[in-house]
Amino acid sequence: MALTSFRRAVALALILLVSTPSLAQEKTGRKEGFILKPGTVRIMVMRPIIQVGAQSTGGLYEPNADWTQQARDNLASALAEAQSKLGNQVIGYAEGSTGEGPLVTQYAHLFSAVADSVIEYQFFVGNRLETKKRAGSFEWGVGDGIARLKSLEGADYALFITTHDEYGSTGRKMLQVVGALGGVGITSGVHIGHAGLVDLRTGDLVWLNADRQMGGDVRTPEGAAKRVRELLAGFPGKPVDIASAGKP
Repeated sequence: MALTSFRRAVALALILLVSTPSLAQEKTGRKEGFILKPGTVRIMVMRPIIQVGAQSTGGLYEPNADWTQQARDNLASALAEAQSKLGNQVIGYAEGSTGEGPLVTQYAHLFSAVADSVIEYQFFVGNRLETKKRAGSFEWGVGDGIARLKSLEGADYALFITTHDEYGSTGRKMLQVVGALGGVGITSGVHIGHAGLVDLRTGDLVWLNADRQMGGDVRTPEGAAKRVRELLAGFPGKPVDIASAGKP
């Protein structure tokens, strides 16, 4: 009898976890006046920063090399398929003989930090900075030093993509259920994604799609394809996909 009551309580807690709405936030931003017409620019896709691991019972991130490699392979395939549908000439980053690979990786991490700041201080309305409350105040960037990189010559914009996934361990999921029973909100799993266009003349971030609750299990081909669709949703200059228009 006691076991049955406990199971019912757990089931109720899970229902509450699923039905509880997340805090409202914006997911996309664009620099005022930025318009990108199809077939007018050259976009360089930078090497994505991909991190995949487990979330321990205590909430610590534990990297998993196998999961990360699966995600790299799956996301690379999904991105390769998506590139041809972005409406402009898209090329992959190649360091060549410049030796700038490590510096470009630093810029990728800088982009990720900037994108996370945009989420925190502009996309969340309650946290929005005073300077970000006026219309057309999407003004973020990685610095104009990026314009001097030889390995980026010939491109107009750089497309940066970063993903960070932590899959809740069994202990974390149990803790979440117990917390729900006690009225304490505990998250299980972290799924963050950023995709953004940087103007290579100025270093300005002209378009960003970023969320801390991304969908798609990047460890599987299907999940990675879903993640890429979410990351590139509303991409500037992308032609309307008539076949998928109107689908949820």
